Amino acid sequence: MSACGTPVGHLTGGAILAASPSTIRKQEKRSQKKSEESRITDSYTDVLGNQIVSAEAPADRFATYAVEPLNANARSAGLSNKVRVSLARTLPSPQDFAAKVSAQGVVLTWIAELSRNTEGIHYVYRVYRRTEGGKQQLQVGELPAGEQQRMTLTDSNIEWEKTYSYHAEAVTIIDQPEALVEGDDTAEVKVFAHDVFPPEVPAGLQAVFSGPGQTPFIDLIWAPVTDADLAGYNVYRREGNDAPVRVNAELVKVPAYRDDKVRSEKTYSYSVSSVDVRGNESAPSAEATESVPAK
Repeated sequence: MSACGTPVGHLTGGAILAASPSTIRKQEKRSQKKSEESRITDSYTDVLGNQIVSAEAPADRFATYAVEPLNANARSAGLSNKVRVSLARTLPSPQDFAAKVSAQGVVLTWIAELSRNTEGIHYVYRVYRRTEGGKQQLQVGELPAGEQQRMTLTDSNIEWEKTYSYHAEAVTIIDQPEALVEGDDTAEVKVFAHDVFPPEVPAGLQAVFSGPGQTPFIDLIWAPVTDADLAGYNVYRREGNDAPVRVNAELVKVPAYRDDKVRSEKTYSYSVSSVDVRGNESAPSAEATESVPAK
């Protein structure tokens, strides 16, 4: 295309949008929407019919667009740079996009359109996140489109006690020539990542008495909890049918504890809980019981 043929649209006081004879569609890129406020920008949307873009459209079909600025006397400054846009079908925006907080992170769900890939074209859904007050969009995951209608993706790379905004979009990926066409975004959903989820319950608790020839004590050991935000453990002891009582004044930092406040001819039952840095405490572990013999 070296000159303007039949324009597909006209913007008064702006510019004429020209296209090659086969051109009917214009898709604006995300970067164009993020132009600096100081720049003077304009836009035009070329609406296409199903006879141009269909599910079976071959991957090598492209439209070429250019903009021709005219002065008040209809004199042309020539065509702008030319932009090629794929005519491959794009999927509609994901429906019922939602976010909720879980112990594993923020769980994103949506309803996808059932679709099948064609030769040279496949479809994916991408999810983006931004921190409250920030402008940077971070891609947190991607799922292939297909026969699964209800889709779920978990963003586990979050920081607790922060607010995030998420959106998703369908993306058409063309293999040859390589091209990527972004569909419409969903509306943003906001979620506050409030941590009310306790760490894992400790397991493998064992109690062992030691004391002959020395002050008696009971050693406790258990399997370490691997939660990244673990702060420590609480140790509980009970006698008979009494309620468990915490025996540690401060959080125990390692998966072991020595109880040296035991008496002869007594039987003690112990349990352990884990606590995270925000004070969320797990349920108690299974008990371990040990007796102190007579002197």
